Amino acid sequence: MSGGEAAPPLARTTLDRAAHRRTDRDWLAQAWRRARVLVLDSTREGMALVRTDANPPVLVLRDPAELDGISDAAALFLGVEPDGVPVFAVDAPLPDLPGTRPVSLREIGHLLGDRDAGIFTTALALVNWHLGHGWSPRTGHRTEVDEGGWSRVDAQGHRAWPRTDPAMIVLVHDGVDGPDGRCLLGNNATWPRTAGERRFSCLAGYVEPGESAEAAVLREVREEVGVGVERIEYAGSQSWPFPGSLMLGFLAEADPGEPVRVDPTEIAYARWFSRREVGAVLAGRAVDAGDGDRVVLPPPSSIALFLIHRWLDGHC
Repeated sequence: MSGGEAAPPLARTTLDRAAHRRTDRDWLAQAWRRARVLVLDSTREGMALVRTDANPPVLVLRDPAELDGISDAAALFLGVEPDGVPVFAVDAPLPDLPGTRPVSLREIGHLLGDRDAGIFTTALALVNWHLGHGWSPRTGHRTEVDEGGWSRVDAQGHRAWPRTDPAMIVLVHDGVDGPDGRCLLGNNATWPRTAGERRFSCLAGYVEPGESAEAAVLREVREEVGVGVERIEYAGSQSWPFPGSLMLGFLAEADPGEPVRVDPTEIAYARWFSRREVGAVLAGRAVDAGDGDRVVLPPPSSIALFLIHRWLDGHC
């Protein structure tokens, strides 16, 4: 992802979700027969197939007739393409097709075109929700897929709909323009370590019940690094279906003279980085994390790197 992107990488789509079709079983049955189908394998972290001869990557969408043993009853209706063709997703083992390779959304989400980014992100979010809702939280009874995959219902008619967990993520900066401007990044205490590297990212946390997203920004930054912020600016959002979050992106200002006091249960290490340092990392040059390790930034499919680019390019 290059600087200046208008939207986060997983916030793009060309699909019409056609929600009015979800309760029309006759239409869904007919649509399945002429659909394009994305196969996801939940046993392989939601991987799908892309063509090996395409650059940038292109998803492999199948004809329903090619999917042995899979019926429309197991299919999740994603929407309708601009050409009028319905698109579905199914959770099934990936076929061994010549000229294809399995990929994860984390790996290639930022490289996909708008159409495929929307299809893959929506499909993975739906598949992950269904995996965790095979039983009714109200009655404890078994549930079945209904409404084209957009709800589950038990034998008593109690229904559940897909949900996402709102989370805020914020790029904290000092408000200074130019190469000497700084941002505050942290290394999460739960991230696995790689020898010689330390990954840094924006600060993030879930929005709690009864709390606004902006209030969560204030609280989480204070809790994680002991710093107060102001001038909170909303920058955009994207789904993060691992398994089911909606990341609400912000930029906010803080005083770099205020001591950084990390909560060790949340943040292993945090420090201020100049634009020069962040630019160097993105250019592939080594930057010392402060303990001899090399700084690594978030993956390109994340909204965190989108926010870092926004700040780096002066869009804040």
